Amino acid sequence: MDAKELIARRVALEIRRGMLVNLGIGLPSHVANYLPADAGVFFQAENGVIGLGARPPEGMEDINLTDAGGGFVTAVPGAASIDSAMSFGLIRGGHLDMTVLGGLQVDERGFLANWMVPGQMVPGMGGAMDLVAGAKQVVVAMLHTAKGRPKIVPECSLPLTAARRVSLIVTEMAVIRPTEQGLVLLERGPGVSLDQIRAATSARLIVPDHDVPQMQLA
Repeated sequence: MDAKELIARRVALEIRRGMLVNLGIGLPSHVANYLPADAGVFFQAENGVIGLGARPPEGMEDINLTDAGGGFVTAVPGAASIDSAMSFGLIRGGHLDMTVLGGLQVDERGFLANWMVPGQMVPGMGGAMDLVAGAKQVVVAMLHTAKGRPKIVPECSLPLTAARRVSLIVTEMAVIRPTEQGLVLLERGPGVSLDQIRAATSARLIVPDHDVPQMQLA
């Protein structure tokens, strides 16, 4: 499997029955593909859909049913369409159990930068600031490096999305939990060594004394 599928499968294991979960644009949107339809989870998108399902088979797309990034999705039984005000009311009111977001950088404090792409015009951060500030858990799903440069860094050089520590970082190389003490390495990617993780990470990692297990996948 490719790196993005590996990340999405690992993130899927963090989601429990009964959760209301927001999936961000891009890689995070693939997480829904790796949970069964009867998982008892409702995925939410800022554009006003609760109950997103996996991507539809080719040729079965409904132009009226998309995620916040405009990607085609399906809907599970019990899904609902709501307006933007209610959608952001859920986010800002602290009703989301989890949000899964992409990332450009995460620093040693666990702070995320994910909206300002260097050299590109962007309309703004969208719902990212609200999601990081409002969701009970914030999971960052991203590739470990960008063009060979670490994305897990001592301090973000890009503008922060919010001044709040994220809950978990999942890359194709590692699962890392930000804490008050620093970034704790929990799991290694399949076939990835500790030396490879350290070489691809410019931030300081806290590595447990015991062997770091290989990540499990959905």
